[in-house]
Amino acid sequence: MTSLDLSLPLATLLRESTHEVHIVVERSPGAMAILRGQLRREEYVRYLIMLWHIYDAFEQALDRHARHPVLAPTYNPTLLARAPALAADISFLLQVPEASWKSHPAHAQLLQSTPPALATYVHRIHELADSADPTPLLAHSYVRYLGDLSGGQIIRRTLRKAYGLDQGLSFYDFKELQSAKLANQGEKKRIKEWFREGLNTAGELSVDVKAAVIKEADLAFDLNARLFMCIDVESPSQDTEGVIENSEKHQILIEETSRSNYERLPLSQVAAVIVSAWFI
Repeated sequence: MTSLDLSLPLATLLRESTHEVHIVVERSPGAMAILRGQLRREEYVRYLIMLWHIYDAFEQALDRHARHPVLAPTYNPTLLARAPALAADISFLLQVPEASWKSHPAHAQLLQSTPPALATYVHRIHELADSADPTPLLAHSYVRYLGDLSGGQIIRRTLRKAYGLDQGLSFYDFKELQSAKLANQGEKKRIKEWFREGLNTAGELSVDVKAAVIKEADLAFDLNARLFMCIDVESPSQDTEGVIENSEKHQILIEETSRSNYERLPLSQVAAVIVSAWFI
């Protein structure tokens, strides 16, 4: 952090400061398995349940501090909130009513043996929510929401093919900034631009704000890396094995995104977009 020019906009500083840590995260076997659509379906649901616990804690924290000067510029739950969409997807994939998925054995099993990485992540969110200064929560917004808006869209296409889904993918859907219509790629880009403007507005408050958010962003990446390590990538199920089983099929992902900025990128670079906030 000492080499960073803290006079730069916060969005720029975050992109520069997380360059090295995102390289570590992109190589996670769990992240690559999700990217390739190689997880067993039940393991993917388990991953979504872990994400729900993170977003539920995180978005309650944002609601609690909605008027905080650092968090207010990017606070827009109608646009960004992911917990409700995750609940809907989990319910669909488990084939249970949305009101009852928490009593499903898949959820009960996770609670009975909560992965330490998940417990640590949620604890950190609660710790920030209860602190006198919740400024670092902005770093978690940056890492999670921009990741969902960017690489998450590639994951959506991959999972749709891997699991044969037409529903159960609402976690990857966003509404337009000014309407209830589903956002296309151009509109998602505008949402990201709006979010970065909010980051920069928050950063203009003080150098201390920038320093705190940059420091927390490193931790946020580490927490996400550890979460990916909780994913069981062994023994892909019959419905997902073979989705990408040889070098020729590795091109499926690239071909399906030929209209995007990800065309012709090596798979490892596409993964970097998915699991980090290193965005254009």
